[in-house]
Amino acid sequence: MLDFFRNHQRLMMLILVLVIVPGLGVLGIQGFRGFFDESANVASVNGHKITRTEFDGAMRQQLDQARQFLGAKFDAKALDTPARRRDLLDNLIQQRALADETQREYLTASDDAVRRALLADPVIASLRKPDGSIDVDRYKQLLAMRGMTPEQYDESVRYGLAIDQIPQSIETTAFTTKSLAERISQLAEAQRTVQPLVLHASDYASKVQPTDAQLAAYYAAHGAEFATPATATIDYLVLSPATLATGAAPSDADAKKYYDDNVAHYTTPREVRVSQILIASPKTASPADDAKAKAKAESVLAEVKAHPDQFAEIAQKESQDPGSAARGGDLGWSTSGVLTGEPSFDKAAMALNKGEVSALVHSSYGYHVIEATDVKPAATKPFAEVKDAIVKDLKTQLAAKSFSDDADGFTSSVYEQAKSLKPTADKYKLPVQTAKVTPNANPALPPDSPLNNPKFLAAVFADDSIKNHNNTQAIDVGNSTLIAAHVNDYKPATTPPLASIKDAVRAKYIAEQAAELARKDGEAKLAEVQKTKSTAGFGAEQKVSRTDAQAVSPLALSAIFKADDTKLPAYVGVDLGKDGYAIYRVNGVVPPAPIDAPRLAAAQRELAQVEAQTQLEAYVASLRHRSKVKLYGSLESSQNDSQ
Repeated sequence: MLDFFRNHQRLMMLILVLVIVPGLGVLGIQGFRGFFDESANVASVNGHKITRTEFDGAMRQQLDQARQFLGAKFDAKALDTPARRRDLLDNLIQQRALADETQREYLTASDDAVRRALLADPVIASLRKPDGSIDVDRYKQLLAMRGMTPEQYDESVRYGLAIDQIPQSIETTAFTTKSLAERISQLAEAQRTVQPLVLHASDYASKVQPTDAQLAAYYAAHGAEFATPATATIDYLVLSPATLATGAAPSDADAKKYYDDNVAHYTTPREVRVSQILIASPKTASPADDAKAKAKAESVLAEVKAHPDQFAEIAQKESQDPGSAARGGDLGWSTSGVLTGEPSFDKAAMALNKGEVSALVHSSYGYHVIEATDVKPAATKPFAEVKDAIVKDLKTQLAAKSFSDDADGFTSSVYEQAKSLKPTADKYKLPVQTAKVTPNANPALPPDSPLNNPKFLAAVFADDSIKNHNNTQAIDVGNSTLIAAHVNDYKPATTPPLASIKDAVRAKYIAEQAAELARKDGEAKLAEVQKTKSTAGFGAEQKVSRTDAQAVSPLALSAIFKADDTKLPAYVGVDLGKDGYAIYRVNGVVPPAPIDAPRLAAAQRELAQVEAQTQLEAYVASLRHRSKVKLYGSLESSQNDSQ
């Protein structure tokens, strides 16, 4: 298809002018495409479309997370399956249904909630100036790199907080009784005494003597397992901020100007360690209760002034803040604006010098008496100390801008100069690298290597790359990275002749047959000991539990705890596959020890979380059932659930 476009450019341009351009004035590009073709979408929920771009982005994010978690064990082909794609689509549909329900219930988040969420973001918190305010210019620059304005980011945070309200309300109301938590904990910690008897498959290997005819038959049935995968020797280019950062370094003058313009970034703000005594009086308190609380606070303040060296003791006795009272009122070190989020408290606390006690401070929590127990003055790092870091930051910023400026041109260049990567490499001063790849990811490469990206590998082994010898498209592999390749040599997948891999075929055949012999002997042995109740051949007795399996496989552990404990000893057998067959003699049951209060409380919390997740899944499933859902494209043909 790409080759046709290249060879008929004038014809394609005529089609674009005559057909597409007039439509853009009426519908716009996306509207025009969507009017005729639903392939741009994968589903709609109550009329709201889930685009294929959104779906592909979510799938790529899942694969990137799996790649980072699994490392060398990552296998994109095993993870990117039809079942997994259906699950992902279900999740996106449920999220859309939840968003619609949030709108129907008129749920939103207040400006104060958005502000608290923004200040809780460590990246934004790092933008604080010495006076505690946010560096607005750097904040805008940060968001601009994400393609957003402050207003757009505020609304995205508000949207996220609003959607979270329904799940949070379900999670906070989930509850598990102590009796249930205790019973489940006892089941988890209950022990059984067992004796193992394992028939190892390796012990049967010498009994398997395959003939040439047997190996030939086995190879004929399992030849695909011994196939050599297709390989491609490629040139490739990578465009990313990292590859573009190798250009000229910023000058000393540029670095000094950046330092002067952003000196607040290299200044450690003044820090104060404060302790408090709180006399609670929430906003809902009546005037009489508030007056009573204020009088109590004034009394405490007088006591503190009379005995300033006893602030901690007074806080332990009088403070009604459960989090700090036990610590003598200590709130730790803080900078301006991040003490409590209460402006009156923060202003009073930051105005104190070491050893000073504030006047009575009123906030939405009540009345506070505040003491500054220590102070660290603001300090600015000299330019010489941070120069190298500034140069590195400037190079990164320049590289990020260069990537943004060059990405479209790079994409066009590898397409237009389709027979070689050299023109593009010369234009963007990129090294042409070489590699040998297969259709599957290489576990020897780093998990985030662009050479392991599934879309990139699919492009390398596409007909346009292999047969027509054209460059691949510039593939976006995430993390602001584009990669394009040119196939220099291709070798298709081959199944080697039996003679060349006979030893490998024999080893695999023997392993499978040995495991089968172990299984047959194990089943016969199990039937025998169930009749005789014999202990002959069994190993030493050991205790196992669901939380401490003692190297017993999960499958065997399940069988052990399914054994009838009213008819002991009991015998269970487990097929271990390539490892052989195991028999366990279950001799007795060890009652669990009493569960202390902290462990019981922890069990309640964990079970409550499980219950909350179950309730949330049920709620979201009901939302989907009430929603109008339509599926498009290759994932499903269509579906229209009842409203």
